[in-house]
Amino acid sequence: MELERATFVNDAWSERSMIAEVTGEHGYYLVAFPPEDPETIDGYAGLLAPAGAAEGDIQTIAVAPAARRHGLGRALMQALIGEARKRGARDVFLEVRADNPNAQTLYRTLGFEEIGVRPKYYQPDGVDAIVMRLAIPSTETTLA
Repeated sequence: MELERATFVNDAWSERSMIAEVTGEHGYYLVAFPPEDPETIDGYAGLLAPAGAAEGDIQTIAVAPAARRHGLGRALMQALIGEARKRGARDVFLEVRADNPNAQTLYRTLGFEEIGVRPKYYQPDGVDAIVMRLAIPSTETTLA
């Protein structure tokens, strides 16, 4: 919750919402921490994707400022996309703040495309959400 509140100052999830997400039946959450210091959380990310559903949703991702620009966000996203594929999803969706160009760039480099805007989605700031979609590439087997 400390990282949640520091990252999403005005629109952080409540502790109750976070617990419901992390313990939910169809969720998949990852937490990243330095091996030598498991009490320090460098990042986390969550996916909502019921097994067998055609779609999944990236619910959240946060990386601590000291851990940014080292590939952790990309690694967390790739792990969530892999889990969505494993659960049978063909598409993954997410919302990103319109005023967060760094996150938008990351998502685009992973293959996400903008498909819409949700006006004033993030409250209380009234910031638009850009809705993005990734068509999950099917796995291919080739000879090594």
